[in-house]
Amino acid sequence: MSINRTHYEAVLAECCDALGAIALLKQYRPYLEMLPSMRRPDESLITIPLPIVRFRHGNAASSPGGTGTEALCLPCDLAILMCDPEWKIKTGVEIFVFIHRSQEDFSDLLSRWRQTQVVLSRGYEWELPLRYKHILSEGADNTYPLFVVFEETPERIKRGLKGAFLPFVIQPTLTADGEKLSEPVATEVIAGDNAETEP
Repeated sequence: MSINRTHYEAVLAECCDALGAIALLKQYRPYLEMLPSMRRPDESLITIPLPIVRFRHGNAASSPGGTGTEALCLPCDLAILMCDPEWKIKTGVEIFVFIHRSQEDFSDLLSRWRQTQVVLSRGYEWELPLRYKHILSEGADNTYPLFVVFEETPERIKRGLKGAFLPFVIQPTLTADGEKLSEPVATEVIAGDNAETEP
C-alpha cells in the first residue's frame, strides 16, 4: 500500500496542538524527557505547523535604520519549541518534525532536514503564533530532528534513517477518514550527535 496525502494531513493536523505533539514525543522517549515539566506538559512547549523564521540583515534600502528582515518558511512540517512553564520563556531546545509525504523518497526526506540545518546556521528568530508573541523568539543552539514515517513507508527509507542515526517513529495505518487502524510503533533508534545541528 502506498502513502496517500490523507496520512500526512492527519498526522500534521493531530500534532498542531500541544497534546498531539506530546503524544508524538511519547513515541520517542529521549525527546519527551526534554520537556521542562512533566507535570505541566501542555504548558512546556509551543507547536508551530509549517513554521516561519526571520533573519535580520543590514540593508539600507529596506529601512531608514539600515537593517531589514527576511522571512522564510522552513522545509519541516512542524517545529516544537520547549518552554519553561513557570517563567514563560523559551528554552534552548527545538525539535523539527518531518512527516513522510506521498511520492517522497529517502533523499527527498533527508534533504528537507539538511536544508533546515543550512537555514538555521544563520541567526534567526521565530514568527510565533499570536498567543505567544510575548515570548522571546530568538533561535536556539540545540536543534533536533524527528522523522515520522508510516507502516506503508518503503523499507529503504526506514533503513536509510537508521543508517544515518536519525530518530523516527512509525505512525499507525489510517483509514480514508483518517481513523487509526493500529497503534503507533516506537523505534529504538538513538539520536546521537547527528541529531544536533552540525556546526
